[in-house]
Amino acid sequence: MIAKNISLGSMVLGIHDALVSTLGLIAGLVFALTTNYVIVLTGIIASVAAALSMTASQYLAEKANGNSECPFAQGLVTGAAYVITSTCLLMPFVFIKQTFYAMGISYIIAILVIVAFNLLKAKIRSEPFWPHFLEMLVICSVVTFVAFIIGVCAKNCFNIDI
Repeated sequence: MIAKNISLGSMVLGIHDALVSTLGLIAGLVFALTTNYVIVLTGIIASVAAALSMTASQYLAEKANGNSECPFAQGLVTGAAYVITSTCLLMPFVFIKQTFYAMGISYIIAILVIVAFNLLKAKIRSEPFWPHFLEMLVICSVVTFVAFIIGVCAKNCFNIDI
């Protein structure tokens, strides 16, 4: 049971951080930038850098806390969850030219990821689905909205038009 909890913890760290960071980044860039290619390129660079950082951080945290017999594997779980989630969120911008439609599809994908993870977690831990789902959804939505506002403000304040 402990191994499952640690794996879920590592997984939720990667998934939720990718949802919040990548979706927030995308939302901020949608208003600041006009081309999907720049959004995708920026998203890839930021996601890979963040996934590597999350992998190393999870590894070091597991070693420091002595929580895991295999801290490297836990780090890899976190990094892989981050990369997979970020890739799913960026894909609409590869296939859909209209940035606002792509953003909407990315948000729907984020909701589906949150549903899938929380269903898995509810089944493994025999916990209720709705409270954890709503908590994760609200956090992700608030951060995405704030990043969107920052993108609008940055574009207007700095008169950026790319």
